[in-house]
Amino acid sequence: MTGIHKSPFYGYSVEFAEHRPYNPGDELRHVDWKVYGKSERYYVKQYEEETNLRCYLLLDVSSSMKFKYFAEWNKLNYGIHLGAAMLHLMHRQRDAVGFIPFDSEIREFIPARSNYKHLQLIYGKLEEYQADESTEKRQTASAKVVHEVAERIPKRSLIIIVSDLFENVKEHDQLLSSLKHLRHRHHDVILFNVLEKKSERDLDLPDKKFTFSDLETGATMDVLPAQIRDQYREKMKDYTKKFKNVCRETNINFEEIDTMEPFEKPLLAFLNKRRKLG
Repeated sequence: MTGIHKSPFYGYSVEFAEHRPYNPGDELRHVDWKVYGKSERYYVKQYEEETNLRCYLLLDVSSSMKFKYFAEWNKLNYGIHLGAAMLHLMHRQRDAVGFIPFDSEIREFIPARSNYKHLQLIYGKLEEYQADESTEKRQTASAKVVHEVAERIPKRSLIIIVSDLFENVKEHDQLLSSLKHLRHRHHDVILFNVLEKKSERDLDLPDKKFTFSDLETGATMDVLPAQIRDQYREKMKDYTKKFKNVCRETNINFEEIDTMEPFEKPLLAFLNKRRKLG
């Protein structure tokens, strides 16, 4: 995807950040000819704002994201790797990237920048969340967080949300309202609903007694999956359909992601979205 867009920023209105190797498609006016005279290699001046697009990764780091039953990775680990891959692709395209981990509140707010050191900083933060083995109960308040993000990012950006959407049932309408708020602020949004499909969406579990534990509150419930499976699937279907309809109406990309499947589907969805934004 290198070179599909031109930077609208040049002159003295932006801050020089670093040099990077010339890529086919780069404008010759950004080549540093003094560096070429010394090294006989083409390098382009990289500016802090040299981008057509800012991208923020909103990653749900609540306790429910640590669930897995059949899959090799839990949802958080899957989301971290998926997010890192997308940020890598954005950086290769010279887009600015930022990172916002959240649970019941925003844990950190790392603004979008396009230099490599900044990307390394975000990778370091992702590794910290991957290595976190804390048993602290972290509940989700996605609606509150998304509303705050909509207000804190002034310029139009691509907002990538990676979450299992395990919000309190009473908060579903507020969450949908917060997504609309992002669009009202002219942000482009792609929402990755990350679940382990076999267990969490289909309740395809052995027909024996299970004790389900809420990872965010600690509440428990004894369940025979066979007795509630059909009703549960219908509820999940209605829940997902509601999200899909609102996202379709507001031009938000909604993607269901199964942690038992490889990254091809979510990455293709992301690349298609990125290409449309040019």
